[in-house]
Amino acid sequence: MVVLGIDAAWTVREPSGVALISKSGSRWRLLGAAPSYETFIALAGSANPSNDRPRGSEPDPSELLSAVARIADVEVDLIAVDMPLSRLPITGRREADNAVSRVYGARKCGTHTPSVVRPGPISDRLRKGFEGAGYLLSTQQVARRSLLEVYPHPALVELYSAPERLPYKLSKIRNYWPSLSPSDRRAKLLVVWGGIVNALEVEIEGVERMLPPLDISAPTWRLKAYEDMLDAVVCTWIGAAAIEGNCIAHGDEDAAIWIPTPFRR
Repeated sequence: MVVLGIDAAWTVREPSGVALISKSGSRWRLLGAAPSYETFIALAGSANPSNDRPRGSEPDPSELLSAVARIADVEVDLIAVDMPLSRLPITGRREADNAVSRVYGARKCGTHTPSVVRPGPISDRLRKGFEGAGYLLSTQQVARRSLLEVYPHPALVELYSAPERLPYKLSKIRNYWPSLSPSDRRAKLLVVWGGIVNALEVEIEGVERMLPPLDISAPTWRLKAYEDMLDAVVCTWIGAAAIEGNCIAHGDEDAAIWIPTPFRR
């Protein structure tokens, strides 16, 4: 079994994290993680991927699927995307957004409100591209060659059995720890990231190797690239949980957000 996870940016200006896992025997294994579509596609080529600042771009489902086939040597079974996806045009909040907010809002995991502009056409083209390749948006049942909308924040809450969302977003570190110095905030963030990596390693072999700890002095763009890859790996974990029957679809027949069931090791 192979799962592709995408932490999809809502605009073409920002890069999107991508990760790929496969299951051999009883364990899932991380085959690759990249901070952008371009870098992930490069993983499947003969040249080494660039270590430069990742760039945003329009997702190309055909190229992504070709890269998966070269990396994994088989076709992907399920695609898990952190982006609003729907069979209907997205013009505002959907039942899926409201359903997740009803269940997880008290744990600070309510959803952002999508619009006709963000993600708008990007979402439509991504969904249609994958559906054209045979990966249909699944809102009620998971089948082989499914496309799922997922949401890392509540997934991590379930992974940790946490009372509320984890403080792991780089853009919010000042809000998390307002009384600390910038360097101390970074140190706190890196500790949280390390804990997430360790928890994911229990579920997916190779996460610790492919996402080693960053230095506190790393440039901000490199920290953001790491966060995007981490979210993409979380997306793959949600996809794996869905394959194994351990996810709940929140929404209706047109759009649903898949979140793992309360987690017990």
